[in-house]
This record gives sequence, structure tokens and C-alpha cells, in this order.
Amino acid sequence: MADLSGKKVAFLLKRGVEQPELTEPWAVLESAGAEPVLVSEEPGTITALIHDWDRGDDFDVDITLDDADPADYDALVLPGGTLNSDKIRTNPKAIAFVKAFFDAGKPVASICHGPWILIEAGVVPGRKITSTTRISTDLKNAGADWVDAEVVVDGNLVTSRSPRDLPAFNAALVEAVAGA
Repeated sequence: MADLSGKKVAFLLKRGVEQPELTEPWAVLESAGAEPVLVSEEPGTITALIHDWDRGDDFDVDITLDDADPADYDALVLPGGTLNSDKIRTNPKAIAFVKAFFDAGKPVASICHGPWILIEAGVVPGRKITSTTRISTDLKNAGADWVDAEVVVDGNLVTSRSPRDLPAFNAALVEAVAGA
């Protein structure tokens, strides 16, 4: 596995994040030496969900969106979860945060419903992307070249369909961060 020592990776999320889409990439990045940071709108804790309906664990917010500067991070992860992604995509500060990573050419990795946020950031036209099939029409309508694959890498963008694809997603994420 690549050595990601010195790399800092922002995870942008809210209540309702799909727990394995947060915890598994987080653990892989940590084991490679990176420093993952939980960024959210408000201080306190975030309650995850499992399969969008079972209550998961609580996770401490490391820094609020108001205090987080995209320039301080080497990459961004947008875990899914229907509730999480739907709420984030309606926050202009969150969208500006995401867009800053694209403007800087930094790696962005998004899984399941996470690409909804990319639509709002205006970064999907012409991009090859995958996601849960539930939002494939949304991505196509926004100009993405949607494909049904376990992981898709298009330049600085890594996308995956669902928790079942986490091994491929995590491998592509580590590779992207290593190259940052």
C-alpha cells in the first residue's frame, strides 16, 4: 500500500451518512498514514445510518465547514447515504467547499448517493461517473457519462456505486491521494 504520510483528507458529511462509506475509506487512509478529518456544518457529533434506515454509530466532528479551508487538504471524500447527500447538496457553503477541490485539481472521491453533491457543484458535465443506479438519471441529466461499474476514475474524480464496491473504491482512493 502507498505511504500517505503527511496527506490530509477531508471527509464532508452530515447526519445520515452511510456508515461503511465513512468508516472503511477512513480506516484505509489512516492505515496508509494519511490524516482523515471529519468536516461538517455544525460542531458535535454525526449519527451515521446503515442501509439508510438502521441507526449507526456517532462520530465526532473535527472541524466545521465555516472553519475548514480546502487549501489545507490534499483530497476530499464524499461518502453517500441518501439523507447525508441530499442535505449537503442544499448547502451553498458545502458546494463551494467541494468546488474548490475541483478548481485546485485535487482528488475527490464520492460513492453511492455522494455524486448528487457533484451535480450541485456543477462538475459532472462530460465526466465519466458511476453511482448508485437510483441517481443515474440525475447524473445523466446533469451531463455526466454515467456507467455501471464498481469504480470509475476520471482524472481527479473517483466514484463508486455502493458499499459492496468499497474494496475497489478504497484502492482507487489511496492511489488518487498518493498522486496528489
